[in-house]
Amino acid sequence: MQFQEWKYIPLVSRIRPRKAAPYPPRGASCKELPVSRFAIPSSVDTHAHVFERGLPMPAARRYAPTQDATLAQYLAQLDLHGVAHGVLVQPSFLGTDNSYMLQALQAAHGRLRGVAVVDASASAQHLDALASAGIDGLRLNLVGLPLPELASPGWARVLEQANALGWHVELHLEAARLQGIVPSLLAAGCRVVVDHFGRPDPALGVDDPGFGFLLRQAASGQVWVKLSAAYRNGPAADGAAWGRRAAAQLLDAYTAERLLWGSDWPHTQHGDQASYAQAVQWLGDWLDDAAHVRTVLADTPRQLFRFTTQGDTP
Repeated sequence: MQFQEWKYIPLVSRIRPRKAAPYPPRGASCKELPVSRFAIPSSVDTHAHVFERGLPMPAARRYAPTQDATLAQYLAQLDLHGVAHGVLVQPSFLGTDNSYMLQALQAAHGRLRGVAVVDASASAQHLDALASAGIDGLRLNLVGLPLPELASPGWARVLEQANALGWHVELHLEAARLQGIVPSLLAAGCRVVVDHFGRPDPALGVDDPGFGFLLRQAASGQVWVKLSAAYRNGPAADGAAWGRRAAAQLLDAYTAERLLWGSDWPHTQHGDQASYAQAVQWLGDWLDDAAHVRTVLADTPRQLFRFTTQGDTP
């Protein structure tokens, strides 16, 4: 399958992560970690986007970007903050055309993996080609959209092949609506990754019944949650305190083995409220134990996204 090429993407020579410092000792406080750099070998940022203004976009979209977020800019953020690997997530405003992200994966030579957006018409050949290009999951970004008919023949086939490829299904929607789709995905045998703390209602926070539902899904053993983008769940100024409360409950329910960290770079629609450095700082605000930080930053995402040894192509 040939992927359509868009206007320009900076080609990058094979990039290997900078050598990271040794792991901190078990039992150490994560406050001992550098504020601006992770001292975690093979750390993974599991949520970022790359795009440029002017790319073809579907007419039905929630918004359009007001700035570019290129591969070169993202890799510079990874290097600056000592992050070995990254995961690119297809942004909603590019729809099911994953071409730009796929070019970025190719140019990064194995340093990055991807999560694609497809619809129920995606063929087996298309999904196989995405997997070969470095895709490790499919995203259902359902904010403002109706839930898909997962029992339909098309979606049932897509989910079956996603399972066969070892992919997960990433969910982005409001916490109150999780109970309308998570049980169906689990019944289909899918592994589920929930974005941005599960997106509880900012007015309710951790008291949102939908967040309570998310906590209960830990018992399935098939759900992971991203500690990311606290500013999407309330004022950015509350990110450290609110995220700490939510992370404590998620850690208790899921353990660090099924939690992930993501920068959400370039913080679309919140670029004036957040930064990569802040995303790094917040993780230190949310988790106290260095062993938990190491698990969330490296051990869990390396296994879920099938990264091999540091710098190697998966």
